Amino acid sequence: MIAEFERLLAQPVEAAAAQSLSRRGFMKLSGGVGGGLVLALAVGLPDQASAQGAPPPQVPFAPGAYVRISPDGKITLYSKNPEIGQGIKTAFGVILAEELDAAWADVTVEQSEINAAVYGAQFAGGSLSIPMNWDNLRQAGAGARAMLVSAAAKQWGVAESELTTADSTVIHAASGRKASYGSLATAAAALPVPADPKALKLKDRKDYKLIGKRFTGVDNLDLVTGKPLFAIDVNLPGMLYASLVKCPSVGGKVASANIDQIKKLPGITDAFIVEGTAKPANVMLTGVLPGVAIVGKSTWAVFSARKQLKVTWDHSTASKDSWTDYVAKAKELSVKPVGDKVVRTVGDIDKVLASAKPVEAYYQFAFVSHAQLEPQNTVAWFKGDSIELWAPTQLPANSLPLVAGIVGLKADKVTLHQMRVGGGFGRRLLNDFVADAAYVAKQVPNTPIKLMWTREDDMEHDAYRVGGFMSYKGVLDEQGKLAALNAHMIGFEDPVSKAPTTASDFGANEFPANYLTDYRASMSRLPLSMPCGPWRAPGTNTMSWVQQSFFHELAVAAKRDHVEFLLEVFGRKAGAAPQAGPPGLNPDRAIGVIKLAAEKAGWGKPLPKGRHLGMAFFFSHQGHIAEIAEVSVDAKKKVTVHKMTVACDIGPVINLSGAENQVQGCIVDAMSTLALEITMENGAAQQVNYDKYPARRMPNSPQVDVHFVQSNYNPSGLGEPAFPPAAPAICNAIFAATGTRIRTLPITKAGFSVA
Repeated sequence: MIAEFERLLAQPVEAAAAQSLSRRGFMKLSGGVGGGLVLALAVGLPDQASAQGAPPPQVPFAPGAYVRISPDGKITLYSKNPEIGQGIKTAFGVILAEELDAAWADVTVEQSEINAAVYGAQFAGGSLSIPMNWDNLRQAGAGARAMLVSAAAKQWGVAESELTTADSTVIHAASGRKASYGSLATAAAALPVPADPKALKLKDRKDYKLIGKRFTGVDNLDLVTGKPLFAIDVNLPGMLYASLVKCPSVGGKVASANIDQIKKLPGITDAFIVEGTAKPANVMLTGVLPGVAIVGKSTWAVFSARKQLKVTWDHSTASKDSWTDYVAKAKELSVKPVGDKVVRTVGDIDKVLASAKPVEAYYQFAFVSHAQLEPQNTVAWFKGDSIELWAPTQLPANSLPLVAGIVGLKADKVTLHQMRVGGGFGRRLLNDFVADAAYVAKQVPNTPIKLMWTREDDMEHDAYRVGGFMSYKGVLDEQGKLAALNAHMIGFEDPVSKAPTTASDFGANEFPANYLTDYRASMSRLPLSMPCGPWRAPGTNTMSWVQQSFFHELAVAAKRDHVEFLLEVFGRKAGAAPQAGPPGLNPDRAIGVIKLAAEKAGWGKPLPKGRHLGMAFFFSHQGHIAEIAEVSVDAKKKVTVHKMTVACDIGPVINLSGAENQVQGCIVDAMSTLALEITMENGAAQQVNYDKYPARRMPNSPQVDVHFVQSNYNPSGLGEPAFPPAAPAICNAIFAATGTRIRTLPITKAGFSVA
């Protein structure tokens, strides 16, 4: 997944490199009508790039965090990354306002334009928005504050060192004079910008007034009052609507269709066959699948026409993937102790396995859908020499060259308006739905086209979370401690390129590789044509379940307390100096959250009758997260999750309300996924709507008790890290309650259901 994400990010950044600023520093932009201060910060790659998806260090980019202060005192801050429900628009505003020393009541946060030359990488994914922009945003806010202080010092004839700031005001305590930021904005705009952002004095953590407090989302009022924030809300004069019907077996072509009949239906203005531009395995990155496009005067007219569309599909190029076949083949491969590719070997694992009776387990996890609430949609307006789009994408810059290639224009003739995203979870890092809209719009020039996917389209043509299998053998020593581990993962690969399917890989440093003297990780791969892609905490959301479930099996086999068992393993590296390079798994931070979660959940203390606890820890996207599930299971094997206790170490929390919300969302999402699956036969998904893929509803959500370790590390994101430990924690609690070990997801395969 790391390499895949870097590739996704690199393309637009490289394209903008020639236009980006050649030095690290500030730039001052036009204040527009009415004067005032407009400031942006142009920087190089952050010093603490993420180990889990940041662009490679050699790729330059220039994120711009704008600060606009008008003479009337209004402060507008610009969030450069897409808002997909992760709260980044609010968090970016809080960071900027903190260093600016602005009163939050004076602040409005708006979405910035999409401009790689100014902003560099603009995306929402990998929980990277906060860690990649922490320094940039603080320096932008501090730079604007420094210019305002300088303007006041010149007006009053005093030294800048005599001035302080608070609540959008510059203060000279000695004389009692005060000046609002608005009154200083025009003067500040005439001053030279700070030459070196690194020389700016940033606030000490003890002086934070905003960071760490609770803030409602800056869009919340508009959301609950139904304001048009989403692409699906866009309504332009003369706009038509479109739907693109694709073969259920991914990659199939149109052999024939009743196009002439469809064109005669009420409200339909056009219908035509789409030849497509890409193979199914790479369509998410490179284009449009074949199908039939229907254009009309309303969504109702278009969707009604779909019901009368009769297509004969040519399946000769379609996927033939079968989950039934994959399950059988993986079972055959699992008996091999070593896969086709050895990822890492430490010590002499075969000797250890031969000298002891290992604990063995085989795990299987299904494909799942993103199933975001807002179906894919985009408004595209092809004007002959340019195209304009309104899209709910997580990776907007990548859509520009993609669309340009489809409509035959240069990328600078493509304008994309970033809309708020109605759920993404990684699916909208891929811009095939934007490509669909552009393709159809070119066939109907000079008319805005809103292309809408149905729910069935969304699930049939998802970029699924990849399924997989894991075979473990673990050896315990005489003290019941973990002595050796052999892991054989069975995943998937592209049948042509042989590249691993997204998130179907095994990292060389995967825990507990660095904590054992005898260890081996290996992989076998099966060919897969079905498109797969990033899915909330890609890779770690399934690795956590197999790994942390097996660690519980080992603890049970050793007759040891699970928390104590895990603490002992991490204790082998505790106190060691941090490794050079980007932040990684830190055993001391792991120990800290495990102990905190155990304390807050009452681990080892009496519980109400029928209640049982299960625990899991995982390091994901720089976050160290431990979770404890409190569950009960009735006679019909219905599982009730009463409470989830979560301990997080993600560095300083920016917006406490937003952080809690992200953890709660991860828990609810993980609980849904426990009972869901996408199976495919002949390359077609078998579950294509919520009737067969029932997402969790609000009344069934558990109490989520969240605790944060406010450590001194740089902050990291939280849209994903709280997801991975939830499933193993719940499954381990189910074992504690019933004695039944769940080794297959969804848990319905073992007869369980989630209340």
